[in-house]
Parts: sequence; structure tokens; C-alpha cells
Amino acid sequence: MGGKEKMSKLNIPTHRDDYRIAVIPGDGTGPEVINEGLKVLKAASQKFGFKYESNIFDFSGERYLRTGKTVDEKDIEELKKYNAIYLGAVGHPDVKPGILETQVLLKLRFALDQYINLRPVKLYNPAYCPLKDKKPEDIDFVVVRENSEGLYKGMGEFQKKGTDEEVAIQISYNTRKGVERCIRYAFEYCKKRNKGNKLTLCGKTNVLTYAWDLWQRTFNEVAKEYPDIKTDYAHVDATTMWFVKNPEWFDVIVTDNMFGDIITDLGAMIQGGMGIAAGGNINPKGVSMFEPIGGSAPKYTGQNVINPLAAICAGGMMLENLGEEKAGKAIEEAVIKVVNTKLKSLAAGKMGYSTSEVGDLVAGSL
Repeated sequence: MGGKEKMSKLNIPTHRDDYRIAVIPGDGTGPEVINEGLKVLKAASQKFGFKYESNIFDFSGERYLRTGKTVDEKDIEELKKYNAIYLGAVGHPDVKPGILETQVLLKLRFALDQYINLRPVKLYNPAYCPLKDKKPEDIDFVVVRENSEGLYKGMGEFQKKGTDEEVAIQISYNTRKGVERCIRYAFEYCKKRNKGNKLTLCGKTNVLTYAWDLWQRTFNEVAKEYPDIKTDYAHVDATTMWFVKNPEWFDVIVTDNMFGDIITDLGAMIQGGMGIAAGGNINPKGVSMFEPIGGSAPKYTGQNVINPLAAICAGGMMLENLGEEKAGKAIEEAVIKVVNTKLKSLAAGKMGYSTSEVGDLVAGSL
């Protein structure tokens, strides 16, 4: 990473001696993987000399079933007092789909204005890549996803619901402010990353003519301020094709909420699977939240077989965002070492080690 001066436009905090971390273990295997992430976080703090305190927040499906509560305004105000949020997973088999996702995950993202979803896609071991003849240097890109608008805004209506003439309208809500701040973040991130210095806009300008006219115009205007960054455009369907055929073409990709949600799951598969995929929900001037993207995996709950590496990598991303760059990079390097020298697979139950043993291996590798 570059120095503090280069990072200033991203408002990434510099080193601090004390951090407050809000921990949301969540549902299913979330508590198990977060335990291993906290184990590695403790080891990193001892090695690199930073201090932190962590507090648990129970926003789980079990609590919802017991009390009917998810996240309220008092919870949001309390979370604003923390430097970062470390999330395990959201989703409980006995809770109707959509309740926890909208009233916990999306509510936190929107209320804390975490308008960037940051998803590194990086191959650590080619043995776990489903693509033929791809090496780690071929799959190393980052998706910057707009995280607060688009179809996920929840705007729309039913007309004549329950009849043969029913109409369901779902609105993709895009503002100039929301689009521009996401695009600017992507340009700054691409500049800071300093790898390929190329930013790709991923959209659907040929069909979604209103929203993507706004995205394209804004992208072109902001690009003029970054003459050292190469730019290009790809339709989202073509992007999925190139992820599989030529992932080495990509450096940083910027896209909207829905397309970003879809292409990052494909990204997770080509980097080795959900067990290794971590993400951050970023408010550059506020509280950001970091999580494994694989979900709660309830069928593996309590078996000590789930892969915790995505949660551990999310912890490393959290430390980098807090300004503890050396510690964050060291965690990633420890994960790479374990993936290449110890594990038989990245799939749950097939790693050759238990969940807690994998956490021990990474902590030991630090």
C-alpha cells in the first residue's frame, strides 16, 4: 500500500493504539468462524503491538425468534461508537427469508452509510481453482460495489395484487451523489492499489438506459481527473464470461448493487470458493463492517467443520482499514501459507483439519 498522503482521499485511518470492535457472531456457523477470526486477531495484536477491545452484539435469528427484535435505532447509535464491526453470518432456517437480511444486514449497511462493498478476488492456491491453467497472478482483482442504492433500496409496489392482472414494480434507485461517490472511491482505490492501474465499469448500458446512462456519464467525467488510470467498460453478462475465460484482464471493477452482488459470487468461485471469500462494507468516514460472504451454512452448525478462512481474511481486511496494514497483510500471508502447505481442500469437512484447528494454524503462522 502507499503512504498516508496517497490514502488521504480515501479517509483511511492511520495507526491508533486502541480500537473498539463490535462483534456480531450472527447465525449458523457465524459464531464458529468468528471465534477463529478473533483468535487470529488476538495473535496479530500481540505480534504487532496494537490494543483493542471487542464486545458481542446478539442480532441473531435465535434472538429474533425469542424476542421478535432485530436491530433498532438504539443499536445503531451504540455501534457508531465503535471503530469497526466484525460480522459472522446472517440467516436462520426457522426465520422467514428476507427478515434478517433486511432488518439486520441491509439495515446496518444503510443506517451506517456503508456505501461501498469491497470484494477482493484473489487466488491463493491454483489447486483449488476450477479454471484450467490459471495461476495466482491471473486471478487478483477487486470489485467495488455500490452498496446503498439500486434495486436493494427496496422501492416499488404491487398493483392489483393477488389478481390475474397483478403487477410487481421494483425500482432501481440511483442518484448522482451515490453513483459519483462510489466511482470516486473506485478510482482512488485503483490508484492506491497501483497494480494494473485500470478501472472497469461493469453495467448494462444497452438495455438499462436510464440508470446506466447516469453511471456511464459520471464515470467518464470523473475519469478526466485520473489521467494515469486506464478505463474501460464491460456489460455485466460479458464480465461473467471474462471472469471465467480471462480473469487476468481485470484490476479494479466498479458496478452497482445488484450486478456487484452477482459477479462477486462468481469471483468467489474462481478464487477457490466461499470458504476463502471475504468482504468489507465501507464507510470511508464512519464505521465499516467486515464479513465472510458465504452465509450462515446452517447444515454445518456446531460440527466444527466449516472453513473459517474467509472470516479470518475479513479480520485482516478490517485491520488494514483501521490502519494496521502490516498486521492485515501478515494475516493474509499466513492464510496463503496454510492454504498452500496444510489444507487438502477449502470445502467444509474436507480440509483435513477442523474449524478450530485451521484457526490455530493461521495464528501459529503469524
